[in-house]
Amino acid sequence: MLSAGMMAPDFELPNQHGDLVRLSSFRGRQNVVIAFHPLAFTPVCAAQMQEYERESATLDHQHAHVLGISIDAGPAKKAWADMLGGISFDLLSDFFPHGKVAALYGVMRDDGISQRALFVVDKAGRIAWAKLYDIPERPVFGDLLDQLQKLN
Repeated sequence: MLSAGMMAPDFELPNQHGDLVRLSSFRGRQNVVIAFHPLAFTPVCAAQMQEYERESATLDHQHAHVLGISIDAGPAKKAWADMLGGISFDLLSDFFPHGKVAALYGVMRDDGISQRALFVVDKAGRIAWAKLYDIPERPVFGDLLDQLQKLN
């Protein structure tokens, strides 16, 4: 898994609306929270993404944009976002080539899904914080917020 201090590898993936999102497009403008999660339509992943949506004003105040990444196909990400009541940030599909970005960040599992992991990428494109979680563990939002506050 990549660690703090490293430059975040650039990538481009489609979001739930079919638009391509490139990590480097946020450089100089916003911090980025890369939230790798195993699968859409699972309880912990849903709770995690819904919390980021509820905390969107707090994230905006920290100049942070969330990129939720899983190996699910784009149409599944769209259906999941709709089922969650709408998600304003990007839910990215790392479907093809299968798990390429998860592998790039060192969080692809042998069973074909990604680990649950968070990376905070600063405005310069450097990884400021990285943490790996057990699959059933939901990241604590306060820990993420503490890391974002250190950047501002």
